[in-house]
Amino acid sequence: MGKFNYRFIFKTIGFLLIIESLFMMLATVVSFYYRELAGDAMLISSSITFFSGIFIRLIGTDDYERSIGKRESFLVVSLTWVILSAFGMLPFYLSGAIPDISNAYFETMSGFTTTGASILTDIDSMPKGLLFWRSITQWIGGIGIIVFALAVLPIVGGNASVLYDAETTGIVHERFRPRVTQVAKRLWVTYIFVTGILFVLLWVGPMNMFDSICHALATMSTGGYSTKQASIAYWNSPYLEYVLSVFMFIGGTNFALIFFLLRGVPKKLLKDEEFRWYAVICIIFTVVIAGSLYFSGTFDNIEYSLRTSMFQVVSIITTTGFTSVDYMDWGAFYIFMLCLLMLFCACAGSTSGGIKIVRIIVLFKNAINEFKRQVHPNAILPVRLNGQVIPIDIVTKILAFMFLYLAILVVSFLVLSFMGINFEESIGAAITCMGNVGPGLGDIGHNGHFNDVPSVSKWYLCFLMLTGRLELFTVLSLFMPAFWKR
Repeated sequence: MGKFNYRFIFKTIGFLLIIESLFMMLATVVSFYYRELAGDAMLISSSITFFSGIFIRLIGTDDYERSIGKRESFLVVSLTWVILSAFGMLPFYLSGAIPDISNAYFETMSGFTTTGASILTDIDSMPKGLLFWRSITQWIGGIGIIVFALAVLPIVGGNASVLYDAETTGIVHERFRPRVTQVAKRLWVTYIFVTGILFVLLWVGPMNMFDSICHALATMSTGGYSTKQASIAYWNSPYLEYVLSVFMFIGGTNFALIFFLLRGVPKKLLKDEEFRWYAVICIIFTVVIAGSLYFSGTFDNIEYSLRTSMFQVVSIITTTGFTSVDYMDWGAFYIFMLCLLMLFCACAGSTSGGIKIVRIIVLFKNAINEFKRQVHPNAILPVRLNGQVIPIDIVTKILAFMFLYLAILVVSFLVLSFMGINFEESIGAAITCMGNVGPGLGDIGHNGHFNDVPSVSKWYLCFLMLTGRLELFTVLSLFMPAFWKR
């Protein structure tokens, strides 16, 4: 194993910082438009980020480009989220809106990983420029800043496929045949197009233009940052709940399939096994929760019960985290149901986090095959997905992923409890940050916040967000001694 191609790492991260500074400048324009004092801090932050990106990129300039492998790709992707969050917190910190570094970094990492967990206790009074920047961090983190970079990879140089594999989620990538740079362009065009449609639909509803933009960005990224402390409940609008439910559902769908749908090839979406499971799970959980709430007398209106249940189910399973009611008041059964959804999450290739339904499907089919092997020990029973055989090494990797995911959660329960967080909130915080969901349990559920969580716990939760966003192996590989050996 050869040396690291450090020049490529510097060059890529420098380039991504320049991209971040340009998005930050958009938020700066918004701040100046509303004549906010935070505009100066945002302009300074954007300038620092831009010139730092230029400097780091120059370090990476080299006439001789060595090839890159998985080690470089894992390191670049992991460092991207860490470094972009470090620079991305500058507007919050320098403006004084979030004067504590731990809180500012937590808020930004939560944005870029599309977790949506927040330390803010009075979102409504925050400057609009900073609220817009919060939404931007989620939007560029949703489809993946690395995927964005791949769309213009010729400027950066390097092997696109290894970066794509390190950043994108799931066990297999949807069946695009062109080069990876073309894949990235198609994904981003689809992402922008669907976000634009949602913005228009929200604007014709009860939201003003600013709130519509921010919520469109937060919805399609399945991030869940709202411009209101009460989240979607602030508007008390059935129209918004239905529209957002549909687009959160789209955000939880494999974007490659959405691309094919927009190209007039709906059969790829309808025949996709993971998508069908995803839709059925949403329907079953919605009907069960709505029926239980209605017949128990919690809600006395069937339409309201169905709408509210659907909104919360879709919001949680897609890891968006918007809320329209305080589900903590529903009782233990419903909280347990929502926690299951936090673990399942939506489709691979979507902007959502968590385990992903495709892994649940493969493990379920593998378990069924084990029962069949008890009766027919000599039978060859491969696991099939969409009619194609899943290689045994992929099944093994999924088993390892599930073990690591659950093991990290259990360890996190203990670590957070040791740090002084009560048991219920430790469970909620670990699951919501690892799955990039947002709302938790107890005081950090619904409209709650993470402001009162100890600072050391926030840094640990940031690690969980990053690990969950990059699906464990990319980040955890960095802690293996063999990773750093030549």
